[in-house]
Amino acid sequence: MTGQAVSAAAARRTLLLLTATRWFPVGLIIGLVTLLMLERGLSVSQVAFAIATQGIVMLALELPTGGLADALGRRPVLIVAGAIAIVAAVVFVLAPSFGVFVLAWALQGIFRALDSGPLEAWYVDTTHADDPQAPVERVLARAGTVLGLAIAVGALSSGGLVAWAPLGGTSPLLLPFALAIAVNVAHLMLTVLLVRGTRPVVPGSRLRRVAGSVRSVPRTVADGVGLLRTAPVLRSVVLVEVFWSVAMIAFETFHQVRLAELVGGTERAGVIIGPVSAVSWGLFAVGAGMGGLASHRIGVAWTALLSRVLNGVFVVGMGLAAGPVGLIAFFLAAYTLHGTAGPMHNTLLHRQAGPANRATVLSINSMVAGGSASLGLLALGPLAEHTSTATAIVVAGAFSVLGAVLYLPARRQEREVARAVELQPTQA
Repeated sequence: MTGQAVSAAAARRTLLLLTATRWFPVGLIIGLVTLLMLERGLSVSQVAFAIATQGIVMLALELPTGGLADALGRRPVLIVAGAIAIVAAVVFVLAPSFGVFVLAWALQGIFRALDSGPLEAWYVDTTHADDPQAPVERVLARAGTVLGLAIAVGALSSGGLVAWAPLGGTSPLLLPFALAIAVNVAHLMLTVLLVRGTRPVVPGSRLRRVAGSVRSVPRTVADGVGLLRTAPVLRSVVLVEVFWSVAMIAFETFHQVRLAELVGGTERAGVIIGPVSAVSWGLFAVGAGMGGLASHRIGVAWTALLSRVLNGVFVVGMGLAAGPVGLIAFFLAAYTLHGTAGPMHNTLLHRQAGPANRATVLSINSMVAGGSASLGLLALGPLAEHTSTATAIVVAGAFSVLGAVLYLPARRQEREVARAVELQPTQA
């Protein structure tokens, strides 16, 4: 027997709705996490180390959690992830010291490890169960657009809440965090209601089924890792994250520090970052839509490659900008290309995976990204303190451009597949 069948249309609606509720809370706080830690007395190096904790935890847990999602099912893993997200957010808001912030980021790392892949894997598998030939890149690009719009609305709301500051005697940065926790609770409830499994139901007690799934995780993980040895295209696409993650440090963490330096304080930066983040994620949504259109003209791989190169160039511009206007302009351009590249990168990953290992492949990608980001933070944090934040941003952007060449094997494979399709009618 199988669970109740889910149509491709229903899976698409669920993906888009849960993408919105998953990322709206991120928009509320994305521009404030660094500022809140600085406000509570942490140095730039401590901020970098605390955030790096998330990546270290993800590095340890990505493959086991991806294997668990493939072996046990996407739904239970998503539910556990949603619960841990709430706990991590509460600990972060209440954190009085560096050590507690490290704990909060460690919990966030557990959440990210569990969350990175199961929803998207559920959507792709459910869609292909309904229509094996359905192209998923358009919906993944649409999900990227929804993601960008959700974060944009959240960031715009965040700036307004910080400026409003109705709670006297507390930091004006706290209200967006409180709202984010409430939305996380709603997201968890929607996940429970809407995500339904389509895997065969194994006879026996639930405990026995869970135990059997857990025992199969090592083999699932080993099979997924084995793909990196036997699938050179997948290996190249995953290695792009080594370079890409360093660029993300610049425009997700250091741009907040640099803006605070240029405008003269964290509270002034907090008011500015809200609207700027809203615009940036709106442009991310535009970029995701552009990626879907461009991929039909020049291919998915070329779209991903060009997007990564231009993003890195704009990150370098962020570091070279001498004032807040220039910094914000390059930041917005970088985020537009960030939106273009993400869905295309994931489409290339899905082309190398199947139902039995899809979540594991996404977790491998996320593991490499998280590990690289942690190492990058541990290197760029001290570099920023001993030289300047601007220097660290330039180094991050320049380094990220180098990784775009790793998309070339995927481009060659895409061209070969296209030629094979063109030859089929002639051979028939």
